Amino acid sequence: MENTYKTIVATATGQFKDRGSRFIGFLYPVSDEEEIKAHLAALKKEYHDATHYCYAYTIGHTGQPQTRLNDDGEPSGSAARPIFGQLQSAGLSDVLAVVVRYFGGTKLGVPGLINAYKTATREAIANATVVEKEILDLAEASLPYDRVNSLLQLLKKKDATVRGMDYADGKSIVRFEIRHDRFAELQESIPQTSPISIQHLKTI
Repeated sequence: MENTYKTIVATATGQFKDRGSRFIGFLYPVSDEEEIKAHLAALKKEYHDATHYCYAYTIGHTGQPQTRLNDDGEPSGSAARPIFGQLQSAGLSDVLAVVVRYFGGTKLGVPGLINAYKTATREAIANATVVEKEILDLAEASLPYDRVNSLLQLLKKKDATVRGMDYADGKSIVRFEIRHDRFAELQESIPQTSPISIQHLKTI
């Protein structure tokens, strides 16, 4: 499994014109479907006189990502597939790509549509700020209070980041983030007889 993934940090746009039709590409960083619905609703409100709102997205950078493609009335495979293809070519995760089309009166045919939707998306990607992020594991350690300092030293050695500390049921609770590839190392470095118990919460 890769230890990093690529995404974008802010909205980006790009445009393409062909025989009177205008294609406006939008890229958004997203983490769930609610964000996607909000972006689509905002675009349809702002560009209410457009003829198509074709999109593709990919959410999740671990395991099997969640994806969806929508041609919004364009011929099957002529819009969302080339949009998604550009996201794949750029290796992007957690991104929504939407291309808004204004019909110019001349039909472009399937090859022309594929080129238009692909190019508008590619232009938006070219204008985006792409970053590489580490895949992290969020975990929680439960341990006696007098062992907290030794755990903190170990976490520092593994370049982990403490996100919170608490006290419950006579135990200290330490929440932390650690690079995905170092979580197993951390677990192995703690003897089975140790009073330190570590629970994996989620991968982010």
